[in-house]
Amino acid sequence: MPALDQNTTRRRGVGTRGLDEDQALDGYTLIAPLTGKTIYLIDNAGKTVHGWTVPYRIGRAARFLPNGNIVVGCKDPNAPAPFLFFGKYGGGIYLELNPEGHIVHDNHLLYASLEPLSLDKAAELPGGVPGTEAFDGHVYSDIIREVKDGQVVWEWKVSEHLDPKVFPLQPAYPREHWPLINTVYPLEDGNHILASLRSVSAVIIIDKRTKEVVWHLDSTVVAQQHSANELPNGNILVFDNGAFRHHESHQYSRALEVDRKTKEVVWQWTARQKETFYTPFMGSAQRLPNGNTLLCEAAFGRLIEVTHRGDVVWEFVNPHFAEDPDEAARKVWPGESNALFRASKYGKDEIPWLK
Repeated sequence: MPALDQNTTRRRGVGTRGLDEDQALDGYTLIAPLTGKTIYLIDNAGKTVHGWTVPYRIGRAARFLPNGNIVVGCKDPNAPAPFLFFGKYGGGIYLELNPEGHIVHDNHLLYASLEPLSLDKAAELPGGVPGTEAFDGHVYSDIIREVKDGQVVWEWKVSEHLDPKVFPLQPAYPREHWPLINTVYPLEDGNHILASLRSVSAVIIIDKRTKEVVWHLDSTVVAQQHSANELPNGNILVFDNGAFRHHESHQYSRALEVDRKTKEVVWQWTARQKETFYTPFMGSAQRLPNGNTLLCEAAFGRLIEVTHRGDVVWEFVNPHFAEDPDEAARKVWPGESNALFRASKYGKDEIPWLK
C-alpha cells in the first residue's frame, strides 16, 4: 500500500478543480511557481499551452506586456539577504521575454527596492515587535524607482516622504522592513503611483510631481494587503489578505473594490465560509474583461475566478511542487511548495500570437 502523501495541498487535488464554461472567461492564465524557473501559460482545463524557462529562480510574478512579451521578477542569487524573508521573496532581476523565450534588454520598469534607515529615523519609527530589526540591526525602508533603458528617471524614498507617525508599523510586525511595498502601479493619468504598504496595512497614491502622498486607505479598511490596482472606472481593486484585521476573531482573505473619491467599499468577495479562502502573505486580485475577478490564494497555489455576484466559476491548484532552493528559506518553510506570488488571466484576443 503506498505511503500517504504528506503534502496537504497536493493530497487534496491539483489542476483544474472545477469549471463553469458558460461563465468563466475563455482564456489563458499566466502562473510562475516561486520554487522554480519556469513560467506556464495554462488554459481553463489546466493544460500548459506555452512556457518560458528563465536562468534564475522566480522571485515574483509574471505578466504580459502590451507588446506581447512577458515580464517576470527573479531572485538575484548574489544579492545579500538583510533579513530572513528576503531569502524567499526577494527579487533583484527583472526579465522581459518575447514569445520565443529570448530576453529583451530595452525596457521601462517601475519597481521597489530597499535601503537602510538611518539610526535616528529608525528610532523615530513607532510600532513593530521590539528587537526584531534586520540581521545587521537596521530597519530597511523602500525606494520606488522608475527605470528606462537602464537609467533611473524618477525616484521616491519612503525615508523622505512617508510620515512614520501616520504610517506606523503594526504591533505584531517585525521591525526589519518598513513599510514593505509589495505593489507599485502607475495610474492611468500618468501623474500618480498607486502603492500597497504591507507592514503598515495601507494603500497610498503618490503624486509623481510633488512626491506627496495625496490619498490613502488605512488599517481600518485593509489588512496586510497586496495587488492594489486601478480599474477602468477609476476605482481601486485590492487583495486584502486579512492578517491582523481589526475587530475580527478569525482570519480570511477577500477582494475589495474601493471608490477612489469616497473610499467606500462598493464591492467585495469572500468565500461563503470565509475561513476557507485565506493566504497570510502574497496574493492578487484582477478584474477580467468579462467582469469576473481572478483571485490568487498565493501560499497554496490556488486560483479562483468569481462573478460579480460572488459565484466561483473556475478553480485551479498549481500542480508544480518543489522545495525552495534557498537553504535559509527551507529552514523556515520546509517541504515542497506550489506557492504563486500572484497570477494573471487573459482573454484569447489579448494573446494574438498564440496559435
